[in-house]
Formats: sequence, structure tokens, C-alpha cells
Amino acid sequence: MKLIKLGKRFTSAGSRDIMELNEITRILIDFRDRRDWKRYHTPKNLAISIAVEVGELLELFQWRSDDEIRKLLEDDDIRRRVGEEISDVLIYLLTLAHECGVDVEKAVMEKIKKNEEKHPV
Repeated sequence: MKLIKLGKRFTSAGSRDIMELNEITRILIDFRDRRDWKRYHTPKNLAISIAVEVGELLELFQWRSDDEIRKLLEDDDIRRRVGEEISDVLIYLLTLAHECGVDVEKAVMEKIKKNEEKHPV
């Protein structure tokens, strides 16, 4: 079983331990920095990479109806591929937020509050 270091604790790969976004970001930045990739991670390049990865996610659903997609997602391999593309998008988003100095958790909570005020129930 592969172990992944999470702060001061370890968890098995694929476990359901909950991590905070800042901890995930720290792991991503450490992975990147150990490979000397920071020079490629400019805001422009990261935004472009997000668009590319979203395109790859969209390809999985292109030309299919909502019913066809629901049926497709019953397949474990398709769900795995969708998960990989979603992960690629999230990795680039978190890296972009890091490079731009954006606190994602705070920004999301502020946006939810703004949406609540704009669209009250």
C-alpha cells in the first residue's frame, strides 16, 4: 500500500481522509518545486493549462445527451477518467490561486455569501 505524507500524518493512497485545500496546495507546490517547474507556472500559463484540461474534460461528454452521460458514468473506467480530468483542472486552479496570492477557501466563502445576497430564497 502506497503511503502519502500529509503534514505530520500519513494516509494510504485512495483513503477518504479529509484534507484542507491549503494542505493539498502545499503538497502540489512541494511536488512542483522539487521538479523545478515553478518557472513554467506563471498566471498566464496556468490559466491556459486550466482551459486545456477543461477541454479534455468536455471531450468525455461531447455529443452525448444528459441521459447518455448518466449511463456512461455508471462505468468505473469512465468515472476514473472524469475524475482524472477534474483533478487536473483542480491542480492547475489551486496552483494558479497560490501564484496569485488568492486564499481559495476565503474567496469561495465570500462568493457564496455574495450569491446568497444576490439570489435570496
